[in-house]
Amino acid sequence: MLKKTGLNIIFLYSFVVFTACATSPVEYKEIDHEVGGNDYKAAVNVIVFRQNSKKPVYSEKNAIMLYLDKGLLEYYSGDFKSSSLSLQEAERLIEEAYTKSITAGFLSYILNDNTKDYPGEDFEDIYINIFNALNYYKRGDIDGALVEVRKLSATNGKLDMLAKKYDYKDPASGANLEELARKEAGGAQLPKGKSVEFNNSALARYLAALFYLADGKTDSARIEFEQLQKAFLSNKNVYQNPIPKIVEKIRNVPQGQAMLNVIGFSGLSPIKEEEKITHLFPLFRNPALYIANFKLPKMVQRPSKIDRIEVVINTNTKFNLELLENISTVVEETFSIRYANIVAKTYIRTLLKYMTVDIASMEVDKKQGSLAALAFGLAAKKAFEATESADIRMSRYLPGKAYIGGIALKPGTYNITVNFYSGNTVISRKEYNDFTVKEKGLNLIDAVSLK
Repeated sequence: MLKKTGLNIIFLYSFVVFTACATSPVEYKEIDHEVGGNDYKAAVNVIVFRQNSKKPVYSEKNAIMLYLDKGLLEYYSGDFKSSSLSLQEAERLIEEAYTKSITAGFLSYILNDNTKDYPGEDFEDIYINIFNALNYYKRGDIDGALVEVRKLSATNGKLDMLAKKYDYKDPASGANLEELARKEAGGAQLPKGKSVEFNNSALARYLAALFYLADGKTDSARIEFEQLQKAFLSNKNVYQNPIPKIVEKIRNVPQGQAMLNVIGFSGLSPIKEEEKITHLFPLFRNPALYIANFKLPKMVQRPSKIDRIEVVINTNTKFNLELLENISTVVEETFSIRYANIVAKTYIRTLLKYMTVDIASMEVDKKQGSLAALAFGLAAKKAFEATESADIRMSRYLPGKAYIGGIALKPGTYNITVNFYSGNTVISRKEYNDFTVKEKGLNLIDAVSLK
């Protein structure tokens, strides 16, 4: 049924699957409680305390999750230096994990993901640079901020390379992962994920344009504004909203005035949960193996209470922020390209397990009869399925949406309040008293409520 190389993989995998165990779900209750109250500093303190205890929240296999969650929460709490260090470490570990995945070869594709270090998701790698760019700006380093956004938008940057990461080719045959799976399964069609349509970030372009303007590079800013418009045109699944009016206003500030720019982050992005999918495997001789149960991750939305963000200047001037980027949709879109890869790996892994059982059950059938072979198949299938679990690891604290807005003001000092509304009720508020709007440079404030 299999080539000699395939048999070697089966027996090697059989050894690995019995000696490895899946990662248990981690407990985030204490952190989530503080995040729900917008007390991000307390949430960071919980992480630090728990990581130094006998029962840490994040295991060594989940180091990327640790630095991502800690780095985001540090940013929200205003600890920009610590946030930069945490996000940089997360980025380094993601790059290291990707290098390892390339050199590991085909065998790494058939091992359960929970047995390995968490490698990070593409959307996490993207927003690392966006939030680190904001970290650098908050620390007065515009050049550092531009370096971060260029990692995304440059030719062969992260966004440009996104769709190329999962075209795995087997060195011996030149076939990609899905082709190998179909070949071994007699041409069976694999379940497929959606094709990704996210290749340009309006949020990254908006920030880059602001940073270029602050640095006096108006032509570079013009290019970024043009790219922002292209992002809306080329990514219809993500950008279903109109381009915020502030984008045009920034380019036409009246003489003698300066633009106050405001970013608002609200809600929480989706998280993964496990779902079970059944699939027919009629090619096996043992009837116990005709139906396979796959355990796969799926994205589950976390609805936000916030439906409007209002900015108040000196109590008498008000305007609402407009949606720029639905981060939740970006998460789903970028995960969808990897989902097809996850399905293919799960298919191959299950196929190899069942083949092992089918071969062994033939020997049982010869010695003890068909009923004994059937019982053996059922027991072995149950044991194999017990080793399977979907990898639902990911960062939990990315915001769900990014809003922007602004107003042209005379240079001076203002009291600014950002109100997060649920219906007619303000459920969260951030105040900036005596905020100085400068004639030159960048006047940017941000507010976060993950409710």
